[in-house]
Amino acid sequence: MNAKRWVCMPILIAGLLCGSSTYAGEPGPQKIRLTSLPGRPLPVVAAEMNGTFAKFGIEVEVSPAPNSDAMRAALAEGKADIAHAAVDNSVAMVELTGSDVVIVMGGEGSLNELFVQPDIHSAGELRGKTLIVDAVNTAYALQMKKILLLNGLQAGRDYEMKPYGATPQRLVAMREHKEFAGSMLGPPASIVAKREVCVSHGLRKKRIGRYQSYGAFVQRKWASEHKDTLVGYLAAYIEAQRWLMGPANKQKVIELMMKESKIPADVAAETYGVLMEGHGGYAEDARLDLDGFKNVLKLRAEVEGQWDGHPPAPEKYYDSSYYSEALAKLKGAK
Repeated sequence: MNAKRWVCMPILIAGLLCGSSTYAGEPGPQKIRLTSLPGRPLPVVAAEMNGTFAKFGIEVEVSPAPNSDAMRAALAEGKADIAHAAVDNSVAMVELTGSDVVIVMGGEGSLNELFVQPDIHSAGELRGKTLIVDAVNTAYALQMKKILLLNGLQAGRDYEMKPYGATPQRLVAMREHKEFAGSMLGPPASIVAKREVCVSHGLRKKRIGRYQSYGAFVQRKWASEHKDTLVGYLAAYIEAQRWLMGPANKQKVIELMMKESKIPADVAAETYGVLMEGHGGYAEDARLDLDGFKNVLKLRAEVEGQWDGHPPAPEKYYDSSYYSEALAKLKGAK
């Protein structure tokens, strides 16, 4: 090979390397591992479908948990970065296991109802029966304890609580095992239950009041170390929830519900009406209902005797700064 060719080759190689370096230097999507209960959060599905995560440089891997114990363990052990479920799970992690987790966003209120087998005609007839829950000391199990306390029944003394898994699993269990006298169910499971002749003993909110249900929570350390990623994720989630609640997208959302929850069109349409068009379901901009969250803490204090019956301020468990930055990011993106 002549000298001229040897001189040209390093120049060519250097040019290729520079081009390669420029391409490699472009930031790739930030990966987030998500655990959720039950199933995949609908805003996450919508954000993936509509390219919203990609827009904010986020790539999400979702691993739905079979029950809240598994979900909380995944977050505590660092196997997941963000958890989506009833936010009382986050409070339980702090108070019962000492985990340093914090709620960073709301999402939904609670529309759970107490459902019982058709041969049960009053709360009093649950005495001596077995009722199934996800976990006996968090979220909707506490709602059920409160409802039954108002009817003179105390868990452990008057009825047994059996942990069984997430809402869809409990619906199937009540269908197949008539010895399971009741459970708390929310839509779409509650809508299916009514059609299968399970009986509702009244909306939860009539007995308990406003209740912050679904939300997102993370380990504080992870949040501080991945602030930009978390803010981008929250922004994408909020934008996706806006899309879900937009009246123009109603039919698309109903079809999405049918696919994700494997429910017929009429059940999906009724679920849409309850969650999107009613009161207490999906929250505008996935905002956390602070009064509803105070009621979460109040219920835990009353039913479980936490904090000697005097709940602390909600700010102990909720950091609104990431959510506020996400809203600002969305505003700036317009």
